Amino acid sequence: MKKNYKVLLLVLLLAFASCSFTSKTFDDTDKDKLLIQVITYVLQNWHFDPIKMNDAFSEDLFDAYIERVDPGKRYFYKSDYKEFEKYKTSIDDQLKAYDITFFNVVHDRLIKRIEETKTIYKDVLSKPFNYAIDETFDTDYDKIDFVSNKDGMRERWRKQLKFSTLSNYDDLLEQEKQAKENDASYEMKSKETIEKEARDAALRSMDHLFNDVLNDLTREEWFSMYVNAIVEEFDPHTYYLAPRDKEGFDTQMSGKLEGIGARLTKSMDYIKVVELISGGPAWRSQLIEVEDVILKVRQENEEAAIDIVGMRISDAIEYIKGPKGTKVILTIKKVDGTIEDVTITRDVVELGETYAKASLIEKDNKKFGIINLPRFYVDFEDYENLNAAIDVKKEIERLKAEGMEGLILDLRNNGGGSLPAVVDMAGLFIKEGPVVQVRSTGAPKQVLSDTDKSITWDGPMVILVNELSASASEILAAAMQDYKRAIVIGSKQTYGKGTVQTVFPLNTIVRNNTAGDLGALAYTIQKYYRINGGSVQLEGVKSDVQVPGRFTFIEVGEKEKDNPLPYDEIAPVNYQTWDNYFDYDSAISKSNERMSSNNQLKLIEENAKWVKSQIDETEFSLNYDIYKKQLELNEEESKRFDAISSYKTNLTFSPTSFEKQLFESDTTNLQEKRERWYKSLSQDVYVEEAVNVLEDLKMAYSIKKVAKVKD
Repeated sequence: MKKNYKVLLLVLLLAFASCSFTSKTFDDTDKDKLLIQVITYVLQNWHFDPIKMNDAFSEDLFDAYIERVDPGKRYFYKSDYKEFEKYKTSIDDQLKAYDITFFNVVHDRLIKRIEETKTIYKDVLSKPFNYAIDETFDTDYDKIDFVSNKDGMRERWRKQLKFSTLSNYDDLLEQEKQAKENDASYEMKSKETIEKEARDAALRSMDHLFNDVLNDLTREEWFSMYVNAIVEEFDPHTYYLAPRDKEGFDTQMSGKLEGIGARLTKSMDYIKVVELISGGPAWRSQLIEVEDVILKVRQENEEAAIDIVGMRISDAIEYIKGPKGTKVILTIKKVDGTIEDVTITRDVVELGETYAKASLIEKDNKKFGIINLPRFYVDFEDYENLNAAIDVKKEIERLKAEGMEGLILDLRNNGGGSLPAVVDMAGLFIKEGPVVQVRSTGAPKQVLSDTDKSITWDGPMVILVNELSASASEILAAAMQDYKRAIVIGSKQTYGKGTVQTVFPLNTIVRNNTAGDLGALAYTIQKYYRINGGSVQLEGVKSDVQVPGRFTFIEVGEKEKDNPLPYDEIAPVNYQTWDNYFDYDSAISKSNERMSSNNQLKLIEENAKWVKSQIDETEFSLNYDIYKKQLELNEEESKRFDAISSYKTNLTFSPTSFEKQLFESDTTNLQEKRERWYKSLSQDVYVEEAVNVLEDLKMAYSIKKVAKVKD
């Protein structure tokens, strides 16, 4: 597979070399035109499913770009929009002529409106908000239109800023109440003082956004937003990497990041912790938890904290991350509503912490194994040493040496990775045969197969997936399902990404380049298919045993993206189903029966429905008393789901002998990392059921059958 990858890259390079462009001396505008020329050529000639650049394309691009630069309809007026509309069906013609008039018109107007907005928000925040008035704010911006005049624009910003400041006001008020509870002699600030402090915090945040962020954006960065609006019309996994973004991409791929070791997302105006990287500073501190909200950030050598409520997530991250050894003070709002300051010492976060890891599982004197694989990683320059398939094979051998009777492969939240790695990994569990079919436009399909007749693990196996298991994860789960080699337990369906991308440096096709770095383009070159002929595109992999999870009712997956490629099918290939277990279907039936009456899963499903109801609620009261009552009601309702985190299985988890030896000379807190993982596994109802299924399969493992041929 490594050789095939290099051949494909060579073919692409040769093809592009035959149609390269010549660069002369360029100013910014000429460079933009060259970039459009190069990108449109690549997409029209090499994208898997190039779309026609016609009036329909132009209209879609028009809507996508306007929404990209003004999603909340807080900059442009109706008159602006009407002026832009005259280009609605002619952007395609402009692109064909490498004309960027539409971008220039919108960009110039946007910069003007941003400058005007500075006066508006400062004026709004100079006056007290009245939180006793009954009025509401809707965060679903699709429901609103552009405003007609300056009064309408000021009113829109007033409500937006009042909504953003309301949470500040509540936080400050709660801090005062808490201080009074802790010290009866404490003299609480007046509500008027608290209201002003909340507005001041919002003003600092807005000043930062407009003066330090938007003002610092170069024309090249604004233009890259336009380019991305163009390329994302082709499919959601085609995107442009401007030179600066490409540097960040290369840094991430190197495997090291300096910061606190937390993955963040933006929910409404809040920056929320969605994952703690195992072994990272935040994880080690035990002061931050998933679902915590970061309200403010302060550097160790600064007195004033920066309010990041309402800030763009990329800018908030710039404040939070920093060099190894420096400290950052974060004001955290916990899930229970309490607010506290925590100090984290930044460190290098090794992405190697996301490599394969294994644990022994003991139940009733039987031993099983679980391998967690967060991604299908590989280094093509060091294929034999940094490769997910090789690492998983090593872990299997170590588990077998301990007497493992059944294996769980945990692919939950695994977003994919290397195609060669997944083919090699599938070969660990079958004698030989096809794993996945790959199709490129205008070329015969390829069948990628395991040709190594050796089998690393021939015993019972369960694969765990969820809605975020994507791409390479879906290839492996689908192949094992088609072979009837493993039982898949998890969500109704996986993510549904059935496409393959390549990242191509655009300078490659410009001769004598004097325009500077053009960046890179990631674009879709292939679709892959199951060996039974079906695609996972949009449909995903449907679990054999379908169980509810936290994403069950939330809109996630490829089908929820803009412009996804369609589902289709091709001819199946011949393969032999694994037939060592006569009770494969019986094991699935027993598992479904157990899951339907599992109280923990019922509670998880109820929680998922409740979370969905919270997401669907987009209208919020700007009356503080009503707002506070709703907050308290939500907190009270959420308490009934506390039992989810207190669930305990009857399983015991422990390291292999290999890892025990590593613990003795460990300098990276490996033992601590594993113990925290074991604790999490001991509360995992899905792992518990996976072991039950392995037991059902193990009962029949000694009965061998001849494999059947599947056409």
